[in-house]
Amino acid sequence: MKNMVEIEIILDEQYADPHVTIKTKSNTQQVENIICAIENASNSDYPQIAAHDEGKLLFISQRDIVRAHTQGRKVILETEDATYSIRKSISALEEVLDSARFLRISQSEIINLYKVKCFDLNMAGTIGVEFDCGIKSWASRSRVRKIKEMLAKSTISEV
Repeated sequence: MKNMVEIEIILDEQYADPHVTIKTKSNTQQVENIICAIENASNSDYPQIAAHDEGKLLFISQRDIVRAHTQGRKVILETEDATYSIRKSISALEEVLDSARFLRISQSEIINLYKVKCFDLNMAGTIGVEFDCGIKSWASRSRVRKIKEMLAKSTISEV
C-alpha cells in the first residue's frame, strides 16, 4: 500500500521522555504532517496563535512561525508563506511561545530558532540572523551576550 507508515515502538528505560526518529528517503508533505501531529500532541501547552489577515482570523501553529516583530504599533507574525498581524504585544506573545523554540533577539523581535539557517558572529557588536526562507535580521547589542550564551549551551563548538 502506498503512503503506509511503519511504526516501531521500543521501550527503553534510558529515555525519560519519548524520543522520535523518522527515517525516510526524502522530506515529503506526509513527513511534515507526521512531524506536525507529533509536535501538536507533545506541545499541547503551547497554543496556536490567533492572527489576522485581511479581515480573517486565522490560527497559526507555533511551528510555522519564522519570526514576530513590531512594525510601528503593530505586532507582525511572519511565516514562510505569509505575513499576519496579531493583537498582542510582543511581550504578551513571548509569554505564550515555546521558550525552547523561540528567542527574543531585540526589544522588537522574537525568532524561531528552528527556522534559523545561520548566525553571523562576524559583525561588530551584533549578531546577524539568516533564516531558511532567506529573511535576514539582526540582534540588538543588549541581547548579544544572552544569545551567545544560549548558542554555547546548545552546541558543542565555541561561540
